[in-house]
Amino acid sequence: MAQSVPPGDINTQPGQKIVFNAPYDDKHTYHIKAIKTTNMRRLGVDPPCGVLDPKENVLMAVSCDTFNAATEDLNNDRITIEWTNTPDGAAKQFRREWFQGDGMVRRKNLPIEYNL
Repeated sequence: MAQSVPPGDINTQPGQKIVFNAPYDDKHTYHIKAIKTTNMRRLGVDPPCGVLDPKENVLMAVSCDTFNAATEDLNNDRITIEWTNTPDGAAKQFRREWFQGDGMVRRKNLPIEYNL
């Protein structure tokens, strides 16, 4: 089973953070790319999950719903990408239980920055 090998690194574009620019009276969507990979109420990601083959990539849309920037705490917003190896011979269909077993799960946090 592939679970005995630690999951490799994941790259994202952008690599460090996601920036949303004011005003926040309309929904904003930012596209990020997750590469080589085997929520907070105001932020959403589509697709929320999936399975990638080696060297495959996927574009994910990160959306920011409307909110009042003057009354919201914006300091700790982030998107977290989690990934793990799939079992040998697994179909290319996402299974939540892959993250609930004893295999290693890796995480990458992308902080969200709001330009006011």
